[in-house]
Amino acid sequence: MKIITRANAIKNLKKYVGKDLRKLALQHGITTYETGKQNKGWKGLILERLAGLETNVSKAPNGLSYELKSVSFRYIGDKLTPKETMAITMINPEELKKHNFFESHCWAKLKSMVFCAVMWHGQNSEGAELLKVASLDFAEDDDLIKEIKADYDFIREKLIKKGFKSLTGKDGKWIQARTKGPGHGSISRAFYARTGLVKKIFETAS
Repeated sequence: MKIITRANAIKNLKKYVGKDLRKLALQHGITTYETGKQNKGWKGLILERLAGLETNVSKAPNGLSYELKSVSFRYIGDKLTPKETMAITMINPEELKKHNFFESHCWAKLKSMVFCAVMWHGQNSEGAELLKVASLDFAEDDDLIKEIKADYDFIREKLIKKGFKSLTGKDGKWIQARTKGPGHGSISRAFYARTGLVKKIFETAS
């Protein structure tokens, strides 16, 4: 089986910038809304195909892995803006207590993600163009990474001192720890990238 590195996946995906993902999905036999209900994973499936990966076998060298992440953008006035925050990873309280930022699952996910900005035209829209492909390629002493680390450190310290239920979406400049799951009574938490971070990642991409 051919191994597609993260760099190769990004290079392959960039060939499709400006193309309509929905049309490409149909060409590859991936249903979107045709059955009368949405196939929620269709964007992820077509992005995997375009990156050169077979579905569910995204292999990278030396056992490392990466994840393709579709992020919806829309126009507010004349500015392209992320439609919503982006889930990074679920929070395991014990793991969060145990690991500093650069040892954390949160950092491992962020630095391995391939971000794909997709134009959002509304629910069940006919079109969904691929706008840009980006990755978080910064040194550990980069100012943005330092600020993300500060958010993580604050959330981690709050968990240790005040408990898991004290974590709210109000904390953090770039990343937040908020409830995830069905209903407002959900007790699970996940790290999310705020829209400002999502926008920043794409702004700094080449």
